[in-house]
Amino acid sequence: MTAAGHATLEDELKQRIRVERPRLVQRIQEAIADDSNLPENSEYQTAKTEQEINEARIAELEDKVARAEVIDVSKLSGDTIKFGATVTLIDEDTGEKKVWQIVGEPEADAKKRKISVTSPIARALIGKTKGANVEVEAPGGAKAYKIRRVQWPEDSLRNRERSRK
Repeated sequence: MTAAGHATLEDELKQRIRVERPRLVQRIQEAIADDSNLPENSEYQTAKTEQEINEARIAELEDKVARAEVIDVSKLSGDTIKFGATVTLIDEDTGEKKVWQIVGEPEADAKKRKISVTSPIARALIGKTKGANVEVEAPGGAKAYKIRRVQWPEDSLRNRERSRK
């Protein structure tokens, strides 16, 4: 995963341990103080369920953070698509432009234009270069794209610096 994706997971883990865990413990203690008949105490039952969900997410995040292989995408470059690349595609049927960054599974978010390296489109793109045509077998059927551009985080930074001068 990228360094940014790793930092996001670490931030969520800290939030859940330092803020959510004590807040839920407090809620449980208050619910017990209000009504010691725990099987009938709906506030207690709700807080316990939220606590279990939080603890499961903490365990999941700890595992992901521990097993993560962080790749410094700022040092990557070239015309061949690989992990970390931002790729501009043109849909050959509609002419629509799509821009995706290929990232690790935990940081994939279609709304932010980040797709998992294991997604059908990323798997079809890996190893291809600018100008190539690629067919993607997606759940909605086959789609054909032309690769218009391959960018790297450092390219974007250099372009911003040039535009300021």
